[in-house]
Amino acid sequence: MDPLVDIDARLVFAILSGKVSKAINRELVSNFKRAGIALTPQEWNVLQQLSHKSNASQQELCEATYTERSYMARLIDSMVGRGLVTRTLNRFDRRKNIVRITDKGKAMQEASVRSALFTLRVALRGTSLSEIRTTQDVLLRMFNNLTTALDEKHDRTSPQVYD
Repeated sequence: MDPLVDIDARLVFAILSGKVSKAINRELVSNFKRAGIALTPQEWNVLQQLSHKSNASQQELCEATYTERSYMARLIDSMVGRGLVTRTLNRFDRRKNIVRITDKGKAMQEASVRSALFTLRVALRGTSLSEIRTTQDVLLRMFNNLTTALDEKHDRTSPQVYD
């Protein structure tokens, strides 16, 4: 018997279509506001990326955050205007912009970590570390399956779902 028959497809697609992500973002925005932090989840994500890598091209940020180029450009414009990041042309490749986190952006990122961790704790309440690791592994595998170009052709009419 096919194990997928026992899966609640509506729940799986609700989760994977962004329902959980939207709920987490709403909670994150609420927690940021409560803490007096004026950030959107998308801005926070960019600041998180830049806190780990002090400068990045806009394209690298798009790839790291899985964000469309045009949206990232508008987001960076807004963040530059608010003094959270700077954007300069790459002196070796004028087609690329380099984005750097400012001192103000670092302070905002550091202040936001507590609210973000609180949001994560709320979202994961009642979930064991083992369940979290399994879920993380499964979601990463699903993401890689959907975004990685396969080197060899395979039969899409009957994909292998499990080992």
